[in-house]
This record gives sequence, C-alpha cells and structure tokens, in this order.
Amino acid sequence: QVQLVESGGGLVQAGGSLRLSCAAAGSIFSINAMAWYRQAPGKQRELVASITPGGSANYADFVKGRFTISRDSAKNTVYLQMNSLKPEDTAVYSCKMDVLRSSIVLEWRDYWGQGTQVTVSS
Repeated sequence: QVQLVESGGGLVQAGGSLRLSCAAAGSIFSINAMAWYRQAPGKQRELVASITPGGSANYADFVKGRFTISRDSAKNTVYLQMNSLKPEDTAVYSCKMDVLRSSIVLEWRDYWGQGTQVTVSS
C-alpha cells in the first residue's frame, strides 16, 4: 500500500507564510506528477499547483507569484511554500501523487493525503 502524510498546516495571520510537506511511503517504484489541491468550506476542491518529475510547475492563477511547489524525488516528497497568505486561502490542503507501485504491473494510480488545515486570519 501507499500512504501520503502531510504536515505543516496551521493558523497564520494574513501576509504570513507556511510551508506544507507531503511524503509518500510504502510500495513505490516511481512517482509521476505531484500536486496540491485545496477545498474551502462549501466549495469544490480545486487544483493549486502541480509539478512534473522534471520539475516543471503549473499554478492556479489565484496563487501565482505567492506559492511555490517543489519536490524531492529521492525522498518521494512534495512541498508547497505559501507566502503572502490571504484569508481566502483558508482551506484544507491535500496532496496527490501519481504512483507506479511495480515495474512488473504497469498501473499508475492516484494517491491522496489526508489533508491539512490552513487557516489565515485577517
């Protein structure tokens, strides 16, 4: 099995920063894309940022210039550096990874973390 464990959420004042981490553990042969999503109360889950194995990143317009996604493939870990946080960034942030568990069974599958709460006060 594969488990994704997130850390780094919390309460911060507007204008502050937080760094989220998400580490994958278990039976892993390779990881393709890694991504962060968020879901605010009463809203649909939305993509925040994603990163390819080569390091190419894409961002939602609402975080461009404020958030930075990065990965350490050797550690099966993805990070999200969040700066200049706004109250509207308040949400549960979840990571997702596209994982290949075996070189014999070539089946890629998405795994999700449990989510970490980020609360930005005004």
